[in-house]
Amino acid sequence: MNIKETFILSFDALKERKIRSILTILMVMSGSSLLVAVNSFSAGFTEFFNKQFSNLAPNILFITGSQQEEPGEGSGPVAGPRPAPKITLNSAVINRIKSLPLVESVIPSYQAQVTLESQGDSKSNEVLSLDPQQLLVIAPTLEFVDGSTIRPTDPSAMIVAEDVANPPGEELPFIRLGQNIRVKYSFVDEQSGNTKEESKNFVVTGIMKSTGNPTIDNAVTINTDAGDALLQKSGKYDSLFVVAEAVDFVDAVEHEVRSLYGNDIGITTVKAVLKTLQEFTGGINAFLTSIAIISLIVGGIGIITTLYTSVIERTREIGTLKAIGAQNNQILGLFLVEALIIGIFGATLGMLGGFAGGFMLARVGPGEGPPLTPIYLGSDIIRVWLISVGLSILAGLLPALKASRLTPVQSLRAQ
Repeated sequence: MNIKETFILSFDALKERKIRSILTILMVMSGSSLLVAVNSFSAGFTEFFNKQFSNLAPNILFITGSQQEEPGEGSGPVAGPRPAPKITLNSAVINRIKSLPLVESVIPSYQAQVTLESQGDSKSNEVLSLDPQQLLVIAPTLEFVDGSTIRPTDPSAMIVAEDVANPPGEELPFIRLGQNIRVKYSFVDEQSGNTKEESKNFVVTGIMKSTGNPTIDNAVTINTDAGDALLQKSGKYDSLFVVAEAVDFVDAVEHEVRSLYGNDIGITTVKAVLKTLQEFTGGINAFLTSIAIISLIVGGIGIITTLYTSVIERTREIGTLKAIGAQNNQILGLFLVEALIIGIFGATLGMLGGFAGGFMLARVGPGEGPPLTPIYLGSDIIRVWLISVGLSILAGLLPALKASRLTPVQSLRAQ
């Protein structure tokens, strides 16, 4: 038998057992599809994180004053305001950090939860109080809607995030450009212990487009003077944005700040956040990849079962072929080609299924925010295809060896 005849006989044998062959092909297809989808999903996430990394200004360290330790377990709830930070972030701390080598600038900010009243409706939102001009340092890709202006010295000016102005899922905008907004802030007076409320009217001078930076995408921004007065901060900042001279200096700056204040200060970097997210998604990818590999193994077991059963059913056929001169290697090749055909069909259909699967996985990836697009790398697709076909051939080896070792006498005596 030549190669062409071997393929024809193998293909005819699979057609005779159509249902069993189709089911085996589907098992191989499922594993291949999932592997392709997982690889595209992983590549898409890597690209997504790299883009977010640039959006979030990777040379910035976010510093907060660590809270005093809470009472031990069993002591019960504590009434009154939250514990004071161990370090008060004030102008002295700012100047000290600013004097460190490799630090370009320090951006102080106040942050609090406030109530926004607009067009007869009210919503609770985060307020971020800092120099509005520094927003472009925190989010280098920041863009504004047409007609927006930045008024850094105007204490009544407010810049609103797009998601705040147009809440997702709502038909009408909550806030419009040029509109007057009333902001209310409730707090506990440190001296009397009573709850008080401050309120102030602002004019919306700008609306920021979404950046992917949660610090500003879910907040309204006012300048530091307005924030200090409204939030009753008395110059005690809630957080500092420390700008390193370059991304490569972030770790060195963090070490210097930590050497000054130890664990009495909280430090978060964009690199650390993205590393955590990448480790999380890496775990998801590893889990999905293990499922895909198991699916391929199940497909391989299906091939073994299909061909082993085929050997038993075709024992007399094998004996006849050997009686007319077929050699062991030709019988071996006949069954290996059947496994190869199953692998080729399963792997090829798996590639097509993987394209659709990648987009399905992407839809449950980042949730709200910038869309995640799967990326299909040619090297990944070729590797998965070769693995699927190779595993199919390997799975067909045992039944093929059994078939090739049958003697003509044994085969022709079989029922």
